[in-house]
Amino acid sequence: MEISYWVCVVSIVLCLFASGSLSIENFHQAFPIVEPDPGHTKLRLSREGLEAIERITTPIAAVAVIGPYRSGKSFLLNQLLSLSCYEGFGVGHMRDTKTKGIWVWGTPVEMDINGVKTSVFYLDTEGFESVGKSNVYDDRIFALATVMSSVLVYNLAETIREADIARLSFAVELAEEFYGRVKGQDVAFEPAKLLWLIQRDFLQGKSVEDMVHEALLHVPNSDGNKNIDMVNQIRDSLAIMGDNSTAFSLPQPHLQRTKLCDMKDGELDPMYVKKKEQLKQLVASIIRPKIVQGRPLNGKEFVSFLEQILEALNKGEIPSTGSLVEVFNKGILERCLKLYNERMAKLTLPLIEQSLQEYHERSLEEVMKLFEEQHFGRHHAKKSVEQLEEEIEKVHKNVIMANEYRSSKLCEALYTRCEDKMDQLQVLRLPSMAKFNAGFLQCNQSFEQECVGPAKTNYEHRMMKMLGKSRSLFIKEYNHRLFNWLVAFSLVMVVVGRFIIKFILIEIGAWVLFIFLETYTRMFWSAESLYYNPVWHVIVATWETLVYSPVLDLDRWAIPAGVIVALFVLYWRCNGRRKHGSSWLLPLYNNNKGGPNRPRSD
Repeated sequence: MEISYWVCVVSIVLCLFASGSLSIENFHQAFPIVEPDPGHTKLRLSREGLEAIERITTPIAAVAVIGPYRSGKSFLLNQLLSLSCYEGFGVGHMRDTKTKGIWVWGTPVEMDINGVKTSVFYLDTEGFESVGKSNVYDDRIFALATVMSSVLVYNLAETIREADIARLSFAVELAEEFYGRVKGQDVAFEPAKLLWLIQRDFLQGKSVEDMVHEALLHVPNSDGNKNIDMVNQIRDSLAIMGDNSTAFSLPQPHLQRTKLCDMKDGELDPMYVKKKEQLKQLVASIIRPKIVQGRPLNGKEFVSFLEQILEALNKGEIPSTGSLVEVFNKGILERCLKLYNERMAKLTLPLIEQSLQEYHERSLEEVMKLFEEQHFGRHHAKKSVEQLEEEIEKVHKNVIMANEYRSSKLCEALYTRCEDKMDQLQVLRLPSMAKFNAGFLQCNQSFEQECVGPAKTNYEHRMMKMLGKSRSLFIKEYNHRLFNWLVAFSLVMVVVGRFIIKFILIEIGAWVLFIFLETYTRMFWSAESLYYNPVWHVIVATWETLVYSPVLDLDRWAIPAGVIVALFVLYWRCNGRRKHGSSWLLPLYNNNKGGPNRPRSD
């Protein structure tokens, strides 16, 4: 016995693996799509009903019937679907509610709406005001049906009560929030048409429209009661929504309500049967596919939309339009933030602060324009705008910090380069004020042009301080180094003119320069006094002309020039005098006392 039991278990498991999953084969029945949690406070999804919806690939529309419990909602839906109580939605005859949560008829009604093949689902909702439930739970059911349906049938028995109007507060707020958009633009999702369905035999000479109109008139409130004020506000909003709502009366089908499920149409009140057919035609005329952001939803998209709604409604203590807006705007906020990030990523940092701020403002304007075109909600969208601005400000601050860092790095590199340049100019082989000034000017100009961003001001002060210090130090050392250079140069030229070139003018000029430098300093006890002498200024001007010019930088070419001069002198010593004689560089020293033309003495 035990062995056969385990064989059965294994067989069942293998069958499940072979089939892959438990799928619904018969969709001609009602399925729950939303169920209450054990505490009857929040809602959760049911896979059975979702599977019935997900399989639909055409645009979807939903007709939801809401109202108090025991008001005949399930029976009405069966009548609209031409189903009996035994094959359609379950109808309860006891005093507790039969329908829990929200149920869907698994087989949609196919309709052609404005040339578009549309699958119309019919939804049955749990009646509100039943025993053992919180008002919050009723509000969630009402809110969910309001958002997900294309036609919302508000099924009321006999009359419209104050509580019935108050319960429409969420629908009204939703309408004002999501549907009050500029005409011609894609709305968040199109409103459900509100159909007031009054099941009453006699209207006492009034039309159902008159009855609804009278019910929506202001209630006198001389005492300033806040609750009455709130209900009057709902009345005002419902009056504004007049073009989005309609009313219809339906007589009682039969006096014996408990036997309705066993009766055929021929046994029902003929007026009821006639009005029922008119109601079908009315629903068919006002129904539209469910539109979200300008696009009709198919089955999978509708289920995803439903998941978003449920997440929003379960988010807070009570269902609110604000939480709904927040959930729906989540994806739009992400897209807007991504656009801002992409625009800011295109920046080549560093930039001056004004340019960065202007670019940020242009990017912010573009992002807010995109958000304004696509966002859900109107009043409660303010919170989403604040959240978007907060996130953008975080990114903006990061960009500012990155700009400051890049600016600091760039200016630091330029400062270091200029500092190295000044150090090099301090130790020139041939000191030149003109070359120092040219390097000083070039360094200052390159820093001004290339250093940008918020760090520039700080580094400008450091730069000017460093350049001023370098300039003072160079000027201080310049005269001393030039004096020593000229002394050494005069002695070298004496040797060159006397022994190498043997050019007497060079030797004389070198001796004159040497004697002037040494004698002047001895006469006035200090070399500093020499630097104010006009003769020294002439010497300095001549030196600067020879050492540095835009064409020739003798400091750079000193060694190559020295090598060339040495080679020239060597060549001249070896070959020049032999070819040209000794007269081409007169006056020269002539030491040939015993030349070949001297007369013989013997």
